[in-house]
Amino acid sequence: MFLRAITPRDWDAILTIQAECYSQFDPEPLHVLQSKWQVSPSSCFVFELNHAVVGYCLAHPWQLHLPPALYESILSLPVADTLYLHDIAISAKAQGQGAGTQALNHLIAQADALNLNSLSLVAVQGADHYWRKQGFIPKTIDKCLSSYTDDAIYMIYNIKQRVDA
Repeated sequence: MFLRAITPRDWDAILTIQAECYSQFDPEPLHVLQSKWQVSPSSCFVFELNHAVVGYCLAHPWQLHLPPALYESILSLPVADTLYLHDIAISAKAQGQGAGTQALNHLIAQADALNLNSLSLVAVQGADHYWRKQGFIPKTIDKCLSSYTDDAIYMIYNIKQRVDA
């Protein structure tokens, strides 16, 4: 399995994988997903296995403790201090093959290149158990997560502390 940049021809597969992986809420529309890619193509990618897209990741720079709501397009990026992992989904036929570790390593490198200190996400459908094992820590925030599932948990992965010179 390997990771590569998203291309326009990948969106049908991305929509199929999104529908397969999320059962507790309606899938986000194509234009909403694409908006994440359009504002930060370098941090969005797909997983390919045997020349087929079997997973994807949509991430973009954002503000810590203020995750964007689901179903809203991202039109521009704020002054960012975290790389927000909006969505990562792996088809059942490709799970257990190291895609999550590969994605996390790539996202850490992306955040580091952007001089961001953390990754952040909202875990849904019980995924917080997986993310805790990867080093993400749940954080209570003031922002309402009602556009997500009832079990939504905001989580942060600290990359490193940077010292201003």
